[in-house]
Amino acid sequence: MTRIPYPRWAVAMVAATLLAPALTAGPAAAADDRRSAVVVRTDQGAVRGTVSANHLSFQGIPYARPPLGALRWAPPQPGPVWTGVRDATRPGAACAQLQGLPMDRPSAAEDCLHLNVTTPRTAARTPRPVLVWLHGGDFRFGRGDLYDGQRLAADGDVVVVTVNYRLGALGFLAHPALAGPGGVTGNFGLQDQQAALRWVRHNAAAFGGDPGNVTVFGQSAGATSVCAHLAAPGSAGLFHRAILQSNSCANPVQTRAEAARAAEEFARNIGCADPGTVADCLRGRDPARLVETAGYPGAGVDLGPVVDGRTLPVDPAAALATGRLHPVPVLTGMNRDESRLVVWGMERSGLNCPEPGDESESCPLTDDQYRNQVRGMFGDRAEEVLARYPRTGSQFASETLGAVLTDHDYAEPIYSAALALARRVPTYLYEFADDAPFFTEGPEPTFPAGAYHCAELPYLFTVDYAEALTPTQQRLGDEMVRVWSDFARTGRAGWPQLRGAAPYVRVFAGGRASGTTTFAAAHSYDFWRSLR
Repeated sequence: MTRIPYPRWAVAMVAATLLAPALTAGPAAAADDRRSAVVVRTDQGAVRGTVSANHLSFQGIPYARPPLGALRWAPPQPGPVWTGVRDATRPGAACAQLQGLPMDRPSAAEDCLHLNVTTPRTAARTPRPVLVWLHGGDFRFGRGDLYDGQRLAADGDVVVVTVNYRLGALGFLAHPALAGPGGVTGNFGLQDQQAALRWVRHNAAAFGGDPGNVTVFGQSAGATSVCAHLAAPGSAGLFHRAILQSNSCANPVQTRAEAARAAEEFARNIGCADPGTVADCLRGRDPARLVETAGYPGAGVDLGPVVDGRTLPVDPAAALATGRLHPVPVLTGMNRDESRLVVWGMERSGLNCPEPGDESESCPLTDDQYRNQVRGMFGDRAEEVLARYPRTGSQFASETLGAVLTDHDYAEPIYSAALALARRVPTYLYEFADDAPFFTEGPEPTFPAGAYHCAELPYLFTVDYAEALTPTQQRLGDEMVRVWSDFARTGRAGWPQLRGAAPYVRVFAGGRASGTTTFAAAHSYDFWRSLR
């Protein structure tokens, strides 16, 4: 797929806001001296978690050794072992990162390879499905504990695991000077995720989970990670179903040459340009400087998964086209208004104001700015796009641009990938279309945010960064939790599989779910395919 990059100010949104199993068959838990604590024995040692009204939580469990010193830019190593009982009542540190979206927090930590486990409070009659969450954030931001799995666990009767993995330069810098055996470098964050999945295979039963029924799911960059695991040989057998939210396997990752060029640019930018000393120089830089030099999306160095010949021998997009993905059922989908979040960032940056640069105010996009954006992105095809997406009636120019970017960047590749998957594995497609609550921090958009990128997450997880759900939205969240957990349990979503001749899409909106066969028309799918 041809990727049209956003201009720098269009991504200013981010900068501006932006082995001994347990001895019991239930969640192998024994009451601690304190009524509010519970102890589980993992293959590394015992952990003490927290007992709540309807769930148990275990936070900050190290699934790999801290990637410090010689382990920086090295594959993750087996986690530490301990005697006694380790406290698991607080999350571990987030991996080193800058401030991203309002829910993100900056961090300079490298000792960050922790995961969190949430289970229902009641003992399991049979082993429960396990859902492993890979957070989004452009491979630069995010942390597992931001997404509290108590709602999914308690209401869906599943075990939820959320994971930290290395980000930015520490997770994905593929500099040739850092290469290990066989000349392979990069993808350390993906390798962390594989280590977490291996930990789940070894320890799920201790928490009442079924290691033979693991669903890996993720949103945005997390969905890109899921695609990578669908193609990665080392991930085979570690999961049995996949859920992709707001991204697809159709988008290519970096080639080894592209990643090497980006890494060399990064080394120059951080003052490590001498080929003879670049590896030692990079290892001598502190984490804060590394993440600062990596920068923000669109304004920094392009970092992310790479076709490295080992972790990812083939691009997931190519594996999708040729059917070389692991054959597991897939639930995939998007939000109706994904890119309104990007347009909100344009407004929030102040760069489209009459006097650009004032980040304290938000200025609505004008008609001229909308047309100029489209012309800058689509070149000699821009007039076709403008004719297809005119601003009409009371619609804001920002809404119209959001529709253009949503349909081009999300709907077309996600629908194309879903059709390709459906030819080989059971595939279910959804669209989240509820007018969702917005972030509690930062100004609201000057236009309706709708079902923006990230909007579905408070319906699945307990989060503290968004406004509270209304009773109607709570009911919709209940339905989504039921679908996600039932899919994890059975590999079926509860509606017809997607087929080219029967393009059924389940729509989540207005407190209920309904079906549609007009998704492609609503997002001008054929139009965008004609422009590829």
